Order: sequence, then C-alpha cells, then structure tokens
Amino acid sequence: MEELKVVELFDLEQTIARDLLESVTYPWEVFAKMDEYIMQTGPKLPKDIFEQRGENVWIAKSAKVAETACINGPLIVDENAEIRHCAFIRGTAIVGKGAVVGNSTELKCTLLFNGVQVPHYNYVGNSVLGYKSHMGAGSITSNLKSDKSLVSIVVNGEKMDTGLKKFGAILGDCVEVGCNSVMNPGTVIGKNTNVYPLSMVRGYVPKGSIYKNKNEIVEKM
Repeated sequence: MEELKVVELFDLEQTIARDLLESVTYPWEVFAKMDEYIMQTGPKLPKDIFEQRGENVWIAKSAKVAETACINGPLIVDENAEIRHCAFIRGTAIVGKGAVVGNSTELKCTLLFNGVQVPHYNYVGNSVLGYKSHMGAGSITSNLKSDKSLVSIVVNGEKMDTGLKKFGAILGDCVEVGCNSVMNPGTVIGKNTNVYPLSMVRGYVPKGSIYKNKNEIVEKM
C-alpha cells in the first residue's frame, strides 16, 4: 500500500528523527523504536544547542517550556519549540523545531515533525504528525479500540494488519484537523488534507482532499 508509506506522507528533511523514519517502511513502525532512538540520540546532540534536563530528557536551549508543564522522558524537544502551561508529556516523544504543545495537551509515544501545532486541549498518543500539521482545539487521537483488538487499516477495500493494540493517527504534512474531531485508532490522513470540525475519522483519507464525513470526501480544487 504505497499511500501508507513514510515516503508518501512526509518530508523527512523536516524532522530531527529522519534516521529513525528512514529505518522503517510504514510510520507506525517507529513506535517500537522510539525509546531506544531517543536515548541513543540524546547524548550525541550538540551541547551548545541542547541541554539535558532530567533523565533521558534533552531540550533545546531556545525552546520555551512553561514551569507548569509536566515533562517525562525519553524526550527530545527541538529548537524554538514551545511547551505551554499545563502540557503533559508522558514520555517517548520527539517535538520538532518550532512545534507547539499547548495548554492541557497530552503527548505519549508520539513524533511531532517541525512546525506541528497541538495547541489546545489535545490528546496525541501513539501517533506521528507531519510537517506543519495542526490539530484544532479539543481534537484527539484515540489510540485503543474499545474491544482492545489489534488495529488494522483499510485502503480501497484492502486490509492491512498493523499488529498493534495501541495506534492513534498518522497525519501527513500540512494536514488541518478541525476542532473537536476524533481520529479513531489506525487513522491515516494523506498530506495537504483538511478535516471538518466535529468529524469522526476512521481509516485512510487520501492526500489533497477535504473530509466532510465518511460518505463525503472530496478532492481539493
């Protein structure tokens, strides 16, 4: 399924984790590798740009981290990122250059490319968000099915089993998700796609489209 591959979804120049992503075919395969990658990469980061702020936590000196934020490792926060008031980073996370993790937003086992914004009341778990993707206020990734079964993805009637129990969403570069939307487990959204507010999204949404509801996905003009 070419649509689901890393090379189809992301500009790998826009993440500090390029080597990690180049080691896999599909983006959700990074979840099992993130802890080790962060702990191996962190000590090698340039000391004039990054500093270690706790066990397995490396934060760029130019990043802004609110005193009220809760930060846990393994974690890398890249240059000029912003971790705002009462953000909760549970660990196993990479926050890209200029990214925003906002008020009451929670991250867990998540990779944010450069310029990503999850600025208001978002939950992002077991997910990868591409360059300059944005999740509107209150939108979340649901990373566990109610019956706890393994997550699969259906593209054009063809099913791909991921082998994962926990898998939130993959947003390609420049995806816009409207306020209070839910990305159900295993959602993959192609680059340059817009999702209407209050949407419930499941499965694969093609690149360059507008998601209005599951029965109305239109190509951008």
